[in-house]
Amino acid sequence: MADPITSDLPRVVVTGGCGFIGRAVVAAFRRRGAQVTVIDREPMTTADTGITVVTGDLADPDALDAAITPGTDGIVHLAALTSVLRSVELPVETYAENVAITQELLERARTHRIPRFLLASTNAVVGDVGTSTITEDMPLRPLTPYGATKAACEMLLSGYSGAYGLAACALRFTNVYGPGMSHKDSFVPRLMRAALAGTGVRVYGDGLQRRDLVNLDDVVRGILLAWDSRYSGRAILGSGRSVSVLELIEAVREVTGASLPVQHVPAPKGEMPAVLVDVSGSAESIGYRPSVELAEGLTGVWKYFLDHEGRIVVE
Repeated sequence: MADPITSDLPRVVVTGGCGFIGRAVVAAFRRRGAQVTVIDREPMTTADTGITVVTGDLADPDALDAAITPGTDGIVHLAALTSVLRSVELPVETYAENVAITQELLERARTHRIPRFLLASTNAVVGDVGTSTITEDMPLRPLTPYGATKAACEMLLSGYSGAYGLAACALRFTNVYGPGMSHKDSFVPRLMRAALAGTGVRVYGDGLQRRDLVNLDDVVRGILLAWDSRYSGRAILGSGRSVSVLELIEAVREVTGASLPVQHVPAPKGEMPAVLVDVSGSAESIGYRPSVELAEGLTGVWKYFLDHEGRIVVE
């Protein structure tokens, strides 16, 4: 499915543009001819004259002055402290990284009259809803500092949208997977590394807990749709089709040919029984409809791992 088409050539600032999702977002905007400014702590080398890289901390006013200037058409804010466990250990730092920086970015959007602001959010803002299906209109009841900071950011977006007319959209990602995530420690790359090494995987509890896995291509498409629609509110970017951990392992076995033996270990406190999302609201608000099936998406990830991490011989 092709990227949504727009006739203008915007100037876009992408925070966290060197990350797994950020690089794909930058590439998608460049395919449209947009001028993209990346601001990230990590250095980025590119020969593309359409990309300006500001290496620095979002808490540094000088870095923000260099990246966010009058005439910018929108900010895609992907940078954040995203580890739930780290947020429990470091609540003050998580607030500073997530809430205070988002406030500063919104204020710069206001003073520079930047019309669009997209935020990478999470369904953790609604807390543990058991096996209920998560929708955009559920009340915010986060259970961790990470979820609470993202809920606070969503409220800031709502306030700036209402008071200043900013088109501000919080995009709640589910479990994003895709090529380029070999450095990540989420379950899909762990499975791929185990398949490459011919080893097994540890599974919390019985493995029947369900998760929504959304492909990177669908997430990027959703970001572009939110940009084009100028929608203010919330949208869930997920697949809308949850699978159990054991079903995911079986799918990876089929894609890789690896045996992936399973060792069941006690589940940690707070392990959610299910993440089930309804993306029909996102279809209505920004036109988002996921299109990448799990087997197709996992095949792409496996190819990436083979190309970048080496090959194994499966008996």
